[in-house]
Amino acid sequence: MRRLCVFSGSSSGVSPDYRKAAEDLGRLIAGQGIGLVYGGAAVGLMGAVADAALAAGGEVIGVIPEALVQREVAHKGLNDLRIVGSMHERKQLMADLSDGFIALPGGIGTFEELFEVWTWTQLGTHAKPCALLNVKGFYNHLLAFLDHVIDEAFLKQVHRDMIVVANEPTALLDALKTHRLPTETKWIGKEER
Repeated sequence: MRRLCVFSGSSSGVSPDYRKAAEDLGRLIAGQGIGLVYGGAAVGLMGAVADAALAAGGEVIGVIPEALVQREVAHKGLNDLRIVGSMHERKQLMADLSDGFIALPGGIGTFEELFEVWTWTQLGTHAKPCALLNVKGFYNHLLAFLDHVIDEAFLKQVHRDMIVVANEPTALLDALKTHRLPTETKWIGKEER
């Protein structure tokens, strides 16, 4: 893996464990010689993961829409900050630059980014792994909901298994390195409804 994209909140959340996990992940990615691609902001968990990777001497590429630069949330300490015209362009460029995706805790933007790249994996648009860093069980309810979606025949287990999940950064990166994506891209068929 040359570069990993990290999706995360523009807030740090209520628990200091979220920020610590973001910093640990940034240091670990840089320490393993992997580049970081992220949303380009200096705030919240986004800023924490970027600052930690930079402090560890890592490559950090930020991708941010012009509208957010104007709100002064762009990280001014990046050597490579790419300013794009829209959120759509941001997500496409982040995906193009990355070999895999990790979601830290975050809000609807983080969820939307993760679900889009996961959908692209399911469709065969790319063959890049997607992962959740499940800090303090942050994603437990989402994972339970995905199991419910399987039970209701709207998702196959093979596609659910495309998401790598771990509770701490080292285990997550180790799992990403050995994860093999399934080759089945077929959705639910008429006979399975």
